[in-house]
Amino acid sequence: MRTVPPVAAVTQTSAPPVPDEGAPYVDKADLAECSGLLLGSPTRFGNMAAPMKHFLDGLGAEWASGTLAGKPAGVFTSTASMHGGQESTLLSMHLPLLHHGCLIVGIPFTEPALSHTTSGGTPYGASHVSGAGGDPQPSEDEALLARALGRRVADIARRLASP
Repeated sequence: MRTVPPVAAVTQTSAPPVPDEGAPYVDKADLAECSGLLLGSPTRFGNMAAPMKHFLDGLGAEWASGTLAGKPAGVFTSTASMHGGQESTLLSMHLPLLHHGCLIVGIPFTEPALSHTTSGGTPYGASHVSGAGGDPQPSEDEALLARALGRRVADIARRLASP
């Protein structure tokens, strides 16, 4: 698991490249080495969080060289409330991936949980509604849909790698 470093108000990375604790930060070499990609961000007023946007905005050289072209990619998010901007956040993460030539992977309605979830989960990607109490645990449907998205990205990456 990797994460992006925090960003200062002057749009410069404000943390060392390797944190003292927690998940290591993603770097550009990870993108070149991966065969598939899943991006996650909390929702901030219907958009991805600033650290994710800052990281993606810094991938000009990778865009120019086609580092991510042809790689399957999916997205996931979490909100505090229903109608908190899940779908627009997921779509905001799709846009740079499309510019990079990624193959966007969503969750089809052949996944039964998508038709009866009462919280998170969309065709655009996996999502979680934490509620007013900030519950970090996904509902059963949210977890099923997140796993389905991960399986789909992995399966497509595997198929693309096969001769």
